[in-house]
Amino acid sequence: MARSSKAMWLAGAGISAGILLGIAVQPMISGDSIYEQLEKFRDVLLTVQKNYVEEVDAPKLVESAIEGMLNDLDPHSVYIPAAQQKKVEEDFKGSFDGIGVEFDLVRDTITIVTAISGGPSEALGIQAGDKIVKIDGANAVGMKRDDVPNKLRGPKGSHVNVTIVRSGTDKPLQFDITRDKIPLYTVDAAFVAEDGTGYIAINRFAEPTYDEFMQNMARMKQQGMKRVILDLRGNPGGYMDKAIRMADEFVSGGKKIVYTKNGRIPDQDEYYAESGQSYEDLPVIVLVNRGSASASEIVSGAIQDLDRGLIVGETSFGKGLVQRQFPLRDGSAFRVTIARYYTPSGRLIQRPYGKDRADYYKAAGKDGEEEGDNFEHSADIPDSTRPVFHTAAGRKVLGGGGITPDYIVKSDTLTPFGVDVIRTNLIWDYTEELLQNQGPTLRRTYPKFSDFLNRYEINDKMWNDFMALAREKKLQMKDADIAADREHIALRIKARIARSLWGNSEFYQVVLQDDKQYQKARSLFPEAARIARLTMR
Repeated sequence: MARSSKAMWLAGAGISAGILLGIAVQPMISGDSIYEQLEKFRDVLLTVQKNYVEEVDAPKLVESAIEGMLNDLDPHSVYIPAAQQKKVEEDFKGSFDGIGVEFDLVRDTITIVTAISGGPSEALGIQAGDKIVKIDGANAVGMKRDDVPNKLRGPKGSHVNVTIVRSGTDKPLQFDITRDKIPLYTVDAAFVAEDGTGYIAINRFAEPTYDEFMQNMARMKQQGMKRVILDLRGNPGGYMDKAIRMADEFVSGGKKIVYTKNGRIPDQDEYYAESGQSYEDLPVIVLVNRGSASASEIVSGAIQDLDRGLIVGETSFGKGLVQRQFPLRDGSAFRVTIARYYTPSGRLIQRPYGKDRADYYKAAGKDGEEEGDNFEHSADIPDSTRPVFHTAAGRKVLGGGGITPDYIVKSDTLTPFGVDVIRTNLIWDYTEELLQNQGPTLRRTYPKFSDFLNRYEINDKMWNDFMALAREKKLQMKDADIAADREHIALRIKARIARSLWGNSEFYQVVLQDDKQYQKARSLFPEAARIARLTMR
């Protein structure tokens, strides 16, 4: 990837749009005034510790001071306590040491959602729906959610004994699990629909993301993928270099993908695409929403500005600040914003922000935008905070923060009844019982997922049973709300069954049938191919 020499240095240092790990602290203090301020802080801390009316927790005071200092800079310059930093490192390195399960707490009991593929739990035959009632002989029922990982995770090669209650088994089952390195996948789902439309959902940009992306894209290509929907909804970002490499797979050589600027330095660091990448001729549409931020906006901004495809959904978060992370001696760390980044057309992605961080996050995506295509009326919006820019081919796109889609499609909202169904985990409760009774029959009746997808339905009896469970749980129910949400909830029940029988990609294939943004995207590929000057296949 062609870059300026300074850009090459930044890449080597591990610069990212969201999280940066393992960078040594460099001397940043110079000038008598800085030393005077340090002495001032030292004097206050020592005086408080000596004279305060009660015993002082000096480390806590120092952490509060650091938090206050960084809080005065921008919303993304932050302090990370040591305990939280360990979790951050696991998330972005893409693995942890443990037993390899996804779990949920259902009625105060640890319930297995899925055994992670290739992990030790899967190898021992632990299944979705299994309930962990003891860990190393101690009662695990009623355990707090945050305490569960502390009990199940541990160094690779260490052992943990779990007692599991399984439906259809008379006695509890004992499993002695040897912990291992467990991958944290960043690709949630990847599949090819019958018409050749590929779909890939990415939940963050971590160390393994690009490799996962390429592996899934190669598999889908072999399965007949003719076009692809890249789903970055809810993706908060992560490593900048992974986003650049992903965008590069779609962008032809020599084109600028993103550039960054630091207000103190006149130069800018530019990142260009290489030639001959794998998917430069593949029609692409990107889905975004208010939860798409940072690295997600690098990818979607480049696709849009370079007329490489279409963006569909809702205006993204608007996080256009680059951080460098510095570790501290006690295992904690802090991130400091070192640059702003811009899309190829010159749009600054960062939304305006004030001093109130709560307001900043609360306001994300609340721009009052209306559904429809953005091409025709974007230049006529009487709003000086949303300047108009132009793509490489002259199409109008909006600046002022975030990526405004080419086609704005609002996501569906649930009624209070539907919200209660999700909040109380009612779908899980219902499908767990259903699978206990019908799981083997369903596997025999639908040996192929395609048969299940096209033929299986939630019939009236099943719906009535579900509603009886809702009444038993004392959910607030109005006839109009039930009627409005029935189709959506029924599809979620079907999706939950699909996930238990097959996996995450099959879960997504079911729920996307009721997804307005996804369905709109599928209809727009002729337009996406036209603006990219590609031939539809």
